[in-house]
Amino acid sequence: MVSFNTLLNKNVFTYFFLIFLTGTNVFAQKALPKPKRVPQLQVIPMPYQQASFQRNGVEVTRYHFGPGLHRPFLFPVTGPSGHSLTRMGHPHDPESHSHHNSVWISHHDVNGTNFWSDGGSGKIRHKRIVKFEDTGECSSIITENEWVTDGNKALLLETRQVTVLLLGESEWLLIIDMEFKAKDKTVTLGKTPFGMIGVRMAKTIGVNDGGGRIRNSEGAVNEKEVFWKQAKWVDYSGAVTNEKLEGITLFDHPDNPNFPAYFHVRNDGWMGACLTFDGLRKIRLNQPLRLRYGLYVHNDMKARDAIGARWKQFIETGPAKLQKSIKK
Repeated sequence: MVSFNTLLNKNVFTYFFLIFLTGTNVFAQKALPKPKRVPQLQVIPMPYQQASFQRNGVEVTRYHFGPGLHRPFLFPVTGPSGHSLTRMGHPHDPESHSHHNSVWISHHDVNGTNFWSDGGSGKIRHKRIVKFEDTGECSSIITENEWVTDGNKALLLETRQVTVLLLGESEWLLIIDMEFKAKDKTVTLGKTPFGMIGVRMAKTIGVNDGGGRIRNSEGAVNEKEVFWKQAKWVDYSGAVTNEKLEGITLFDHPDNPNFPAYFHVRNDGWMGACLTFDGLRKIRLNQPLRLRYGLYVHNDMKARDAIGARWKQFIETGPAKLQKSIKK
């Protein structure tokens, strides 16, 4: 039989043990920090040299910059309904158009070197991530790139800032800021309609494949009217489901040296803003070239006035101060 003293000792031990647990729990509750507000939008580093822009945990776009790529690019570019509005490659000619990497930056002639196509001898090589930044409804990644020849000679040093800005109704704005510096000597960007930015739309949005529509700020419609014409912006919209229309508007910026840009567009589903369509451009030592483009990812086939209002909002945000951001 258990003695009275043994029971007493057990009860005393249990009593003090319960007091200890209660006190520990109270202490733990008092020590809990007040959580900070979780940003609605975050840019999250991912494996294999990628960065995912996520709104409340759902990806809106992803930046790819791995060493095996010909150039960094963004894919997918997710519309308000959750479908990507861009694709990789031409739907009917994937081999010769393998360089159509959703949304990409490149140029056909840099000191005579072709950086545009995958068969060219130039490569845009990611060097490092300078910083990630989340501010709530805006997130960005700043990176440094080298534009190198097949002889591993760097022609251009590029600082690039990719920014996502959330808008209402699940729409959003993608802003790409770039600063280009000549590495050793003056660099010539040759006359060409290919570069500096390209957008390959989803197959169902294309005019030919999906019955979509191209429009520009001047009121022109589809390839015949928009092709190689100057404009503040060009919009490409079409079906993403049987019930839903969405689109992307490519914005040029007044601070770009050739504003308003000539736009290279096709009914087969691609559009680009040309930097040197009307003539070559030189980047001299200690005289950087700065460019800014925007992509408005939107619902429906927006009226021209509505797109114009968004373009005005885009230009009023002002160019991102890359150097200022780097120093922070």
